[in-house]
Amino acid sequence: MTYGSKKIARTALRMALTETREEESQEKKKNAAQGIKTAAVDFGGEYLSSINKIVEHAIVAGKREGIIGDTHSEEGAIAGATREALSQIQNKAIGLNVGGKLGIARYQDHLSIAVFLGVGLLHLDEVAVGLAHRTIS
Repeated sequence: MTYGSKKIARTALRMALTETREEESQEKKKNAAQGIKTAAVDFGGEYLSSINKIVEHAIVAGKREGIIGDTHSEEGAIAGATREALSQIQNKAIGLNVGGKLGIARYQDHLSIAVFLGVGLLHLDEVAVGLAHRTIS
């Protein structure tokens, strides 16, 4: 079975939506059985000052889980897709605290990053989702 960009984007979003480590682990196993490599990263903090850390964590998680290797193009694909997904929620998040999860999914040359987070000030939370896709040859 081969999967396209929509399936891999959906998989990344499902990883970002997992609530517990157990659920995350089950989702990873299910995806691995289909040949899809996945990872998830929790994060939180003030939006603007957290962007670089989130991108770094995405790259580290991608390497740790075997989603990408040490090549410049693979690291750049994760970094670019993560920044794109984060930019999609920037208008809601700028100047506020965020907390959530980033999901990564790769199948062959398709790579997707999904960000699911809460944007808040005290107890007045908003929810935002960002999603980006890159190809790696």
